[in-house]
Amino acid sequence: MELTVVTVPDCPNGPVLEERLALVLADGPPVTVRRQEVRTEDEAERWGMHGSPTLLIDGHDPFATPDTPVTLACRLYPSETGGRPEGAPSLNALRAALRT
Repeated sequence: MELTVVTVPDCPNGPVLEERLALVLADGPPVTVRRQEVRTEDEAERWGMHGSPTLLIDGHDPFATPDTPVTLACRLYPSETGGRPEGAPSLNALRAALRT
């Protein structure tokens, strides 16, 4: 499995995603997580970044819906409790995405 965290420079939610991902991956086999910084719309298109941060699992964004645009903007993810959206997927959402 190949994991890539795609962010814009200085994205405050990139580290949040990486911390949550580390917690989820801690009990499993070793996995390499790549980091890719994107600065232009062309790069965002090439990497399939649907906002920063984006997690790609084997090149696929498991949290994107068909109508999610490719963009350099900040990205928000649904809260587990239905409250305010968050800057990174929840631990449970990450676990589910990694299982599929």
